[in-house]
Amino acid sequence: MTINKYQGKTKEEAIEKAKKELGPGAVVLNVKEIKPKGMFKMMKSATYEVTAAMEEKEAFAAPPAKPNAAAREGINLAADEEISFSGLADGGGRIPAALQRAGSIKPEKPVEKSNEGLEKRLENLSNILEKQLSADSVKPEKPMEPPQPANSEGLQFVKMLYRTLLENEVNEKYVNQIMDEAEKILRSGSSVDYILSSVYQKMILKFGQPSVIDLNGKKPKVIFFIGPTGVGKTTTIAKIASRYKVEKEKKVAFLTADTYRIAATEQLRVYANILDAPMNIIYSAEELNAAVERAADCDLVFVDTAGFSHRSSSQCDDMKKLIQGLDESYDKEVYLVVSATTKYRDLLEIADIYKEIADYKLIFTKLDETTTYGNILNLRLYSEARLAYMTTGQNVPDDLEEFDTQKIVKQLLGGRAD
Repeated sequence: MTINKYQGKTKEEAIEKAKKELGPGAVVLNVKEIKPKGMFKMMKSATYEVTAAMEEKEAFAAPPAKPNAAAREGINLAADEEISFSGLADGGGRIPAALQRAGSIKPEKPVEKSNEGLEKRLENLSNILEKQLSADSVKPEKPMEPPQPANSEGLQFVKMLYRTLLENEVNEKYVNQIMDEAEKILRSGSSVDYILSSVYQKMILKFGQPSVIDLNGKKPKVIFFIGPTGVGKTTTIAKIASRYKVEKEKKVAFLTADTYRIAATEQLRVYANILDAPMNIIYSAEELNAAVERAADCDLVFVDTAGFSHRSSSQCDDMKKLIQGLDESYDKEVYLVVSATTKYRDLLEIADIYKEIADYKLIFTKLDETTTYGNILNLRLYSEARLAYMTTGQNVPDDLEEFDTQKIVKQLLGGRAD
């Protein structure tokens, strides 16, 4: 993993420098505002420092049914291998067998009942990363050393991380893979802070850098929003369109193919009137192309589609024909809008069905209606689709932001919600 720091007058400028050096796959680990110091600090502007890493090439794969124990020296992190420790303070928790074999567990040091210590460490994560990066930059080359016995504090801490991820409904398969990294670090005798920062970095890399609407290329760019009923597609379109119209001063237009619900059409028309943007109803790919042609002077054309059950094959085919029927001379992006409150198995089915329609990026809605965000990581790793935006309420355009990977990872690890 390559980790470097980059500074700029704005956060965006610093991130751009990181991508220029590390490539477009660079992932932001931390953003820090550096306030000016000295006698004339009031006359100077703050700058931003971004810690970025090179995104790893490999993706999470499902663990093998029968791991090669010899190759792993007896370490087995298969998702279906569970060990119950009845002596834990919370009445018992499940951890991979590898963590039991990594070293002895002393009963006199039970896992903390609360995550207060973990929350404090997460709040100070920026300082931890700073120290780790400084240490790595001056660390002399050392020959490979044999694995060291795990310390008891580190074992207890890793168990707490494991339990916290499970409580946040991260699929056990992925939890074990994340803990695989922690277990390797644990063996080297590293500190608890080093273990936490390494797990944090690993999760940030697996989430990847958010991928939002790209304004480069030909215009108008056509943006399709797809997804099941009731996830908030129309409201999400209004939020994103408002941002580009008001903040970025882009010219936008609306199209709706949601002819099943009159209320959805009227709702979009209200937003279009507020933004002083054209809005049309379309029923076919031919009408879609004609409407886009009429909006040739716009930067973005937002297309609201009908929500339907992912089990409806006929509606799925209609959606596919509409999106694939867009003239190839136009640039397009497709966003799958899903709710953070949807059950895990349903999310997997939705991801599979809509993948047959088009390649998509992910927008998660209703983060304000749940306290567990594990399904976001689950779907990201399962679908391999890039994350884009997240919404936290009904207010337009306020309750929308680019996907905040750092905030979500901290909360998955047991940090406080903002």
